[in-house]
Amino acid sequence: MKVAIASGKGGTGKTTLSVALAQAWDGPVQLLDCDVEAPNASLFLSLETATEQVVTVPIPVVDSSRCTGCGKCAAICEFNALAVAGNSVLVFEELCHSCGGCVRICPEQAITEQPRKIGTIRTGSIETIRLTEGRLDIGRAMAPPLIRAVKKSADPKTPVLIDCPPGTSCPMITAVKDSDYVILVTEPTPFGLHDLTLAVETMRLLNLPFGVVINRADSGDDRVVTFCQQEAIPLLLQIPESRKIAEACSRGETLLSADPSLKEALQNLARSFQ
Repeated sequence: MKVAIASGKGGTGKTTLSVALAQAWDGPVQLLDCDVEAPNASLFLSLETATEQVVTVPIPVVDSSRCTGCGKCAAICEFNALAVAGNSVLVFEELCHSCGGCVRICPEQAITEQPRKIGTIRTGSIETIRLTEGRLDIGRAMAPPLIRAVKKSADPKTPVLIDCPPGTSCPMITAVKDSDYVILVTEPTPFGLHDLTLAVETMRLLNLPFGVVINRADSGDDRVVTFCQQEAIPLLLQIPESRKIAEACSRGETLLSADPSLKEALQNLARSFQ
């Protein structure tokens, strides 16, 4: 079972819920922190052991002695990562999506690929939770390759929770892809409802089953609840607004340690996926 925890906007409490669900899970579970530009699940889980591995992507390198400047490589690149200037080819690494098309189309075999580091994957364990965290290197713009590497590292025999990046762009879509269920975390504010609407449209385009969790549920109005009722969207859980929870999370404590009364509701939610 693969359950993704996503949202249309940042700051709604995806990581808070992801960590709490992992703690409430019956038996071993994997938590994948795929918010690789700002991973923070490890702030709430003190890992007993941790290992790291480097993640690279192939980037084209042009042999100027063999290149004739025909321009076929630049023509096939949909992301403008290659440009022909006279008889030379310029490579813009930040735009490259590592598709390998330029290598295959070059008639002179003047293009090869070399690995370029984009980030690291850190894996550790605490009790029954196995946490895998992707961390994108500073200055790197392509998050999806690292997200795919984090997901690929998961054990297919153990249930998976995926802490997704915010928004509805490529990183979020890469994270939720192939999930069995998606939990959309939102807040009862106009911004929360607006971005939830975008996330709902995305899930429907991807044909993924999903439900909604409202965080800080009593801090706004009932428009999110009304929206879910009108759209026939399952409302899975409402987490109350609590200064005690906010203060505990700011100290690096988890939702369950801050408010143990939520344990039964979180266990019921976790068991619905088992």
